[in-house]
Formats: sequence, structure tokens, C-alpha cells
Amino acid sequence: MSAASPQSRRPRSGNRRDEAARLAVLHAADDLLVEHGFGALTVEAIARRAGVAKQTIYRWWPSKVEILLDTLIEDSAKRLPVPALEPTAETVRGYLRDFARFLTDDPAGKVLLALVAQAQHDPGTAERLQERYLRPRRDQERDMLTRASAAGEITPALDPDTTLDAVVGPLVYRALTGSDVPPDLVDALAGNLLGPRRG
Repeated sequence: MSAASPQSRRPRSGNRRDEAARLAVLHAADDLLVEHGFGALTVEAIARRAGVAKQTIYRWWPSKVEILLDTLIEDSAKRLPVPALEPTAETVRGYLRDFARFLTDDPAGKVLLALVAQAQHDPGTAERLQERYLRPRRDQERDMLTRASAAGEITPALDPDTTLDAVVGPLVYRALTGSDVPPDLVDALAGNLLGPRRG
């Protein structure tokens, strides 16, 4: 066996360990936020729950906000993808229903709500949340509505950004105040703001 073989195996093993530790940190942050809230969440508690050194966390993330953003981004991509190909009226409405469930039932939805709340009095959190999560997702959502409208699937009376604000805003508000987000509310908002399919 050549001398290069063991060397090539070691980085892969290290990468697997690093990935396992990274995922442990993300899961720990997610769980602790749901259990104790944003204010009680500390890097020390995350390190204890994840079974990693605090220094390891600070080597990868400068703050708990960045850990939560990584959790939110990864979980949203898996559990709340924005429809990408030829969206129909039903896929747009389905996305909005999924978003409502994400806010109320998914731990990552709790992360989003916690970051939105924290952003109200922390400009740094507001900037990072916009830059890393809200703006990229809004770009995808706007594209979804634009393509659905161009295909005649929906006929919104407002521009895409205003339509999204008008539909999503009440859902986020209800979730932030601890209220349920019933499916009929989502359907009513979508029906009033997206308009009927042409033809």
C-alpha cells in the first residue's frame, strides 16, 4: 500500500468527525431554543448538549445567532423548499400552507420566530437574518409568484413583494403571538390576494 493512502484517509475521517460535530451543534441549538427560548440559549449550553468543546463552536461560529441561522437555512431547505419548476396555483397555495405549519409545528420555525423577535432590538441580528435567510428566500418566493403569474396560474392585483408581505405577514404575526394559524386563514389570504387562475 502506498504511503499516500493513509494520508488520503485521514482527512476524510476528520471531515466525518467534523461534520458529526457540526450537526450535533446545530441539533443542540435547535433543541435548546425550543426548550428554553432565545434568552437562555448560550454557547456553553450548546457545547454541553452537543458534547463538543466551547472552543470548537467559536472556531466555526462567532455567535449563537450564526449557529441558529445555519440551523434555519439547512432545515428550511429540507422541510420548506420553495417550488422551483413551473409553479401552479395549487403549488403556491401548498407552499403557503406548508409555511404556516413550519411556523407553528417545526422546531426550525421556532428558530425563525426567535430570530425575527431578536431582530427587533438587535440591529446585528436583523442584518444577518436579512442577509443570510430572508433576502435569499424572498428572491425565491418572488420568482415563484412571478412565474406562476406569467403562466396564468394566479392573478395577483399587487406586485409580488407586496403580495408576499400581505399573505405571509398575518401568518408570522399569529405565530409570534402564540396563536394557531388555521388552514382556512391561509386559504382565505391566498384566495383574496393571489386571485383566480385565468381561463
